Amino acid sequence: MSQGNLKDRGEEIEALVVKAQEGDHDAFSQIYDIFIDPIYRYVYYRVSSVDTEDLVETTFLKVWENIRQYRPQKKSFSAWVFRIAHNLVVDYYRANKDKFTDELSPSLPDQNRQHNPIKTTQNNLDKELLKKAIAKLKKQYQDIIIYKFINEFNNKEVADILGKSEGGLRILQFRALKALKRELKDLGVT
Repeated sequence: MSQGNLKDRGEEIEALVVKAQEGDHDAFSQIYDIFIDPIYRYVYYRVSSVDTEDLVETTFLKVWENIRQYRPQKKSFSAWVFRIAHNLVVDYYRANKDKFTDELSPSLPDQNRQHNPIKTTQNNLDKELLKKAIAKLKKQYQDIIIYKFINEFNNKEVADILGKSEGGLRILQFRALKALKRELKDLGVT
């Protein structure tokens, strides 16, 4: 699901949040269905593949446990959910700072469901190279690239999630793209 779909469904999401805050499990299930793919993509590009599912599961557990504290006046629900995922990724790095490896798995679910093995293999290799290049960037640049270009958030939403101004974000985005281009070039991608 692209961010455009999240944005288009803003009112629906807020109505579901109100129901979930009242304890409606079905409403929360719908929220889960809406956010699972974007949260998974965010976490997948930030941590080792083996830990992705655990962190995604923990993200939604924390969303459920804390949904009553969410206030729409402060930030969008999307920003709130991604902030929880971001904090879990930060905690993951703190807890595992001595254990990191460069494991790369091209097993990200294929969203386009094509049955062309050559194209599927090329797409998986591209994802692997992109993940490897992103992993070499500063953490702040990784976040910007994943939020903005993989999950397709707009600048205001990324700024809300990261607690930055939109102007500051644009500067960081330019630097992040420049650094990513450099890393991809080092990996032989032109």
